[in-house]
Amino acid sequence: MAKTIDSAVREVCLSFPEAEEFLSHGAPNFRVRGKTFASYAVNHHGDGRVALWLNAPSGAQEQHCAHEPTHFFIPPYVGPRGWLGVNLDKGLSWQRIAALVRSAYETSAPPALVRGMGPTIRITPPAKTLSPAQMDPMLAAPVQLVLKQLRDVCLALPEVVEDRQFGSPVWRAGKRTFAQAWMDAGKLTLGFWVGIEQQGLYTSDPRFRIPMYLGHNGWIALDVSRRCNWKEVRSLALHSYRHFALKRMLAALDE
Repeated sequence: MAKTIDSAVREVCLSFPEAEEFLSHGAPNFRVRGKTFASYAVNHHGDGRVALWLNAPSGAQEQHCAHEPTHFFIPPYVGPRGWLGVNLDKGLSWQRIAALVRSAYETSAPPALVRGMGPTIRITPPAKTLSPAQMDPMLAAPVQLVLKQLRDVCLALPEVVEDRQFGSPVWRAGKRTFAQAWMDAGKLTLGFWVGIEQQGLYTSDPRFRIPMYLGHNGWIALDVSRRCNWKEVRSLALHSYRHFALKRMLAALDE
C-alpha cells in the first residue's frame, strides 16, 4: 500500500528514543517520558489544515512564520507557548519536516535521551494525500445521511437555524444551541440537553456518555455510528429545543 501522510507522521515521530503515541481529544499526539512534543491535527475545528503542532525551541515560531507563512503558522491553544504549526501538504520536504520534529523532541526530552540519539531518520515521502472524507469525516456518505435526517428534524421546529461551531454542525433556537453533531474518535455523535438530573439515567445505556466541556451544563452525547433510533433522537431534540426556545417559539410549536 502507498504510504499516507498519517503513516509518515508516525514513522517520523516514533523514530526517536522512548517516543510513544497517545490519543488526546481524538487526535494522535506524541510524547517522551510524559511530555508531548508533537500533535497531529487534521482539519482541526474545520481549519482545512493537515498539520503537525510542534514544541519548538524559543524563537523558532516567530522566525518560521515570518519568513515562510505558506509552510508555518501559529497553532491554537499552544501557540502562545511558542509551539510551531507545520503544514504537511504544502510542499515542505519531509526530510525538513523530520528535522523540525527532531528539534521538537530535543526541546521536550531529557538531556540523557538527547545525547544518545542517532542521525535523523531518512524518510520516503508519502505517496497519497488525504481524501475529502479523511480530511473531514463528516463528508462520508453514511454520516451525511444521518445529518440530513437530523437536519430535517431540527429545522422543522420554529425559528431554528443551522450553523457551524468548531467545524461541526449545530442547530440553534434563536441564538441558543439545542442540538449538535460531531465526530468523536471516528464515531458520529449527537449532543442534546437533558438536564444534570437525567444524565445518570441515560449513561446506563453504553451508547450515551456525558461529554467534555458540555456535560456540567446538563448535556448528553449519543453515539449513532452503528445505528440511530430516530424516535429517540426526535424526542431528545424536542426536549432540548423546549429548554432553550423562547416563549413565542414554544407558542408556535404548540400551535
